[in-house]
Amino acid sequence: MSKEENAVYIGRKRIVDYCLVVVTIFNKGGNKCTIRARGRSISTAVDVAEITKRKYLPMVEVSDVKIGSEVLESDMGPKTVSTIDITLVRKSGK
Repeated sequence: MSKEENAVYIGRKRIVDYCLVVVTIFNKGGNKCTIRARGRSISTAVDVAEITKRKYLPMVEVSDVKIGSEVLESDMGPKTVSTIDITLVRKSGK
């Protein structure tokens, strides 16, 4: 996963903390935000996208979902980890 402006990288914080970051991006005039996660954080990324869309910003929608995998080096050799990128965009006309 590459660094990108208006990207939110999901980790171990509370879901509402990530929702606040997404809301801030859109309130500052952004028209697009990408939520990125890998491994066990994927379910949190989906929750962030849905909660933000339904509760905080009904004017955004999911425009794209990309899934993939990365090979990470660990003590026990290479390990494949799943990844997800969820792109939220402001609905046109609103």
